This record gives sequence, structure tokens and C-alpha cells, in this order.
Amino acid sequence: MKARKVPLRKCVACQEMMPKKELIRVVRTPQSDVLIDLTGKKSGRGAYLCGKVSCFRLAKKAKSLDRALKAAVGDDIYDRLEQDFIRVEDEFHASKDRMDEDDEE
Repeated sequence: MKARKVPLRKCVACQEMMPKKELIRVVRTPQSDVLIDLTGKKSGRGAYLCGKVSCFRLAKKAKSLDRALKAAVGDDIYDRLEQDFIRVEDEFHASKDRMDEDDEE
């Protein structure tokens, strides 16, 4: 059986290439809302971040999300995203661990 190609994406903060499933997607929806998309399927322009709060803070400091999403992301949105990011970080890592276990079986 032919091995499937794993899609790679780059973290906008640390510039590290990783499999898409190992990154958290931040999306700017057509209604100009900026939010975290754990499913990776919401419509809109996306940017990817490692699952680390340090990468999120680096992206905030360097305004990486502004460039990647091609829209101005205000400080209030960064603050809300940071709270959401911290909350979903554990959930993201848990789901990633479950996927790794499923792959081993």
C-alpha cells in the first residue's frame, strides 16, 4: 500500500515546518473574526502556530498573525486569543496524543 503524503505547514512564530495535524490553526473568517480553529476546516484565511504558548507570545510580539492573516489583529483580539490558546492547548495536546496512539495500532 502506498504511504500517504503528510501535509506540512510552517509555524508563523518559530518558522518550523511540521505536519499540519501538530499545529493549531488561527483563522480570519470571511466576517473578519479571528479565532482558533481546532478542526482545521473553518472557511477563511488561516495561519498555523505550534502548540506552545511561547510561540503564541512570539507571534504576538512580532505581529506575525497580522502578516499571515493579511489583516490588522488588535491587542484586544491577541489577548482573547491568548486566553483561548492557553485553554485549548491541553485539549490540543490530548487529541494529538490520541492520534499518535491510533497510528501505532
